[in-house]
Amino acid sequence: MIEIKRITEVTKNDINIPNEPFTLWGKMIPTYDGSKWAYTTEKFDESKISWMAFPNENYDFDALKKECFFVGAYTECRKCVGLAIYRHDWLKYLYLDDLKVCKKYRGCGIGKLLLGEGKKIAAENDYRGIYTIGQDNNLSACLFYIKSGFAIGGFNTHIYGGTNQADKSNIYFYIDI
Repeated sequence: MIEIKRITEVTKNDINIPNEPFTLWGKMIPTYDGSKWAYTTEKFDESKISWMAFPNENYDFDALKKECFFVGAYTECRKCVGLAIYRHDWLKYLYLDDLKVCKKYRGCGIGKLLLGEGKKIAAENDYRGIYTIGQDNNLSACLFYIKSGFAIGGFNTHIYGGTNQADKSNIYFYIDI
């Protein structure tokens, strides 16, 4: 049984659960016709499928607690196996800054539970909804957001220019509550 709860001073170390690898197996390709967004997907050839892990963050609870909400997913043994960090934004959407679930627990609905708590936080703080950013080559994450009710609201093809990730783009996902 997984329990979703907000991380407090007592459990603040849980905001630094490690990032674990995920598979890069395809790409989401958004299109905009002037009034609405759509997308197609492209699966990578077997030889192009790879694994990636983001570097571990070193979040400072005390420095971030005024601008962020931290939500954890806990096992019966009180181990944090999922994390969502929501950040205040001047827009009418709360920003989902980080969402991760330990590899062993992926596919069990924990991400959706963490989003559910985020919707409560957004409502409590008079936000219209939540937005987040996904890299177009992280097809699993992009499809997760779509399946969770998010809609594409923007696409940034320039963000990684001049870096070794210049072939990636960011997709902006929004959900109203």
